[in-house]
Amino acid sequence: MAAVHDRISELVGSLFPEAVVESIETLAPDSGPGPAGTRKVEGYGEPMRVALRGPKGEGRTLVFRTASTNIFGHDRRSDRAAGMLLSYDTFPAMPDHVRALDVGAILGDGRLVSLRGSGEFYLLTTFAEGRMYANHLRRIAAECASTPDDLARCESLACWLARLHGQRIVDPDAYTRAVRDLLGHGEGIFGMVDGYGPDVLGASPARLRAIEERCLAWRWRLRGRENRLSRIHGDFHPFNVVVDGDGFTLLDASRGCRGDPADDVTAMAVNYVFFALSATGSWASGFAPLWRRFWEVYLGESNDHGLLAVTAPWLAWRCLVVCSPRFYPGLAAGARDALLGLAERALESARFDPAWAEELFR
Repeated sequence: MAAVHDRISELVGSLFPEAVVESIETLAPDSGPGPAGTRKVEGYGEPMRVALRGPKGEGRTLVFRTASTNIFGHDRRSDRAAGMLLSYDTFPAMPDHVRALDVGAILGDGRLVSLRGSGEFYLLTTFAEGRMYANHLRRIAAECASTPDDLARCESLACWLARLHGQRIVDPDAYTRAVRDLLGHGEGIFGMVDGYGPDVLGASPARLRAIEERCLAWRWRLRGRENRLSRIHGDFHPFNVVVDGDGFTLLDASRGCRGDPADDVTAMAVNYVFFALSATGSWASGFAPLWRRFWEVYLGESNDHGLLAVTAPWLAWRCLVVCSPRFYPGLAAGARDALLGLAERALESARFDPAWAEELFR
């Protein structure tokens, strides 16, 4: 604790060079008197009160805040960082509110690094050589045929997913979070629905509302399935797979990489239907073999007998993504209608059947 106090004193000294830190003490969420039933025992932060004394004897009190880990959307480090940055950005706009003086990060050795002068954040990564898997699917769409190499690539992706999902995780709260994000995250179902305008052909507001409401019902049907929690990629679609020869490299793992395997499986599989609907005549000899083989190999390799019983809301989400006029404004109304119809059929059924996709092309 002494080291923490020293670091806080250094930070305060950089803001108020002539002041002296007199005391640092931990603040409880609720230390006031009153009935025990009204006492708050847990909050979203871990604040410390810092008492200063200025050169002329004047007193000043500050609060040093860190965020605590909990199940209310603060279980990831990025969640807690986002909360601190949002507070720093928004406190000044609120009248009669405490002022935000600084925001920063705590390094591994305990040092405090200020971010008050920062703007947007960045991420530096390595580069993946090769071609996006989406480009291979575009070739198949143009030629209306897939090759043995395409089939082998599809099998490779399914096997890779099965191995990844074999890493089961015991954390019921994390599964609950994944399902909550499926619906309520800005990149989830609610966010996708909000991205549609009022006049999108094949996706009327009434239709989208009905899909959203069915998905919400599925949130409760997924309760009790927390043992399905696995390591996942989180955004496993053809634009995040870079193919190089017989191998591939992945991009942009998302949303904590813990969730239901159905997330990854539907994210990739729906694109075989999506690309086929965008290119007349490309299903029978092009994408149908890939769609069938992807499901066959994944189910065989993973031995996940429960997957098809939970597929519906994840598939609905991915259908809403590829049907979005924000992402794919050139998608024909008929294709959008067919994809949303597949999602609706899944949501209304107890178990998804991959063979339903075949009916879209008869």
